[in-house]
Amino acid sequence: MAVAICEVGPRDGLQNEPEVLAPALRAELANRMARTGVPRVEAASFVNPERVPQMAGAEDVLAAVQPSPTLSRAALVLNERGYQRLRETSCEEVHIAFCVTETFNRRNQGHSVAESLAQAGAIVADAHEDGRRATVTLAASFGCPFEGAVDPAIVLGLAEQLTTADEIVFADTIGVGVPRQVRALLGGARHLGTPLGLHLHNTRNTGYANAYTALDEGVALLDASVGGIGGCPFAPRATGNIATEDLLYLLDHEGVDTGIDLDEVIRVAEWLETILGRQLPGQLYRAGSFPPALS
Repeated sequence: MAVAICEVGPRDGLQNEPEVLAPALRAELANRMARTGVPRVEAASFVNPERVPQMAGAEDVLAAVQPSPTLSRAALVLNERGYQRLRETSCEEVHIAFCVTETFNRRNQGHSVAESLAQAGAIVADAHEDGRRATVTLAASFGCPFEGAVDPAIVLGLAEQLTTADEIVFADTIGVGVPRQVRALLGGARHLGTPLGLHLHNTRNTGYANAYTALDEGVALLDASVGGIGGCPFAPRATGNIATEDLLYLLDHEGVDTGIDLDEVIRVAEWLETILGRQLPGQLYRAGSFPPALS
């Protein structure tokens, strides 16, 4: 069994931090994670810096992330304007995201869901024309901070219209999901034939249970953030992502092949703690690793 890990710390991890780190420092985080063997790093976000100042200077970040044959450098866009900025960089992969509920999507992106869906399709087409991979993330797939519970049929209906993407990712943006929902979404979209992923938050301590459940459902991609940092600045009480090192400990000890050096990831988390000047939400970097269980 194998699953790809996308490190989202430099983007989703840092976008909710009170500190605004310089582009060079955000690029250093991406480079440090790349050296652990992570195959994909979401390094930047091409959004309005007035709304998300933590993501200012996306072009400078990507210019400083070292290209490698074994690394796909990704960046987030929310609309075609963002993609036109990304288009001028050497970024290999674009991540397009929108919210599945009207209230959240209008607050986060200023568009209706239908408008964002159409833009996502257009960006996927542009990315493929430019020779880039394109992943579409459906935010708030497990629950919305403004509208509450989300009908999985709505999420799956949107996914059915996004099969031109290279991947479809269901995001638990506010960390409310449980394994039953993971099975419903991944199982319900399996027939589409498009690789499926999850973007999980551990706000209510269910993130790792959801990741484990996803393995049995054939998940192709799991997003994670070193140290467990992150959150959405436009969602109340949205806290950190599942921690990359905590997830890797679970996967490694379950015999799942990731190709990532767990000890090196722990060292990056320790370094990041010194940069942010506070203890991070992740647990493994503080507790330390442990040998696999005897079979």
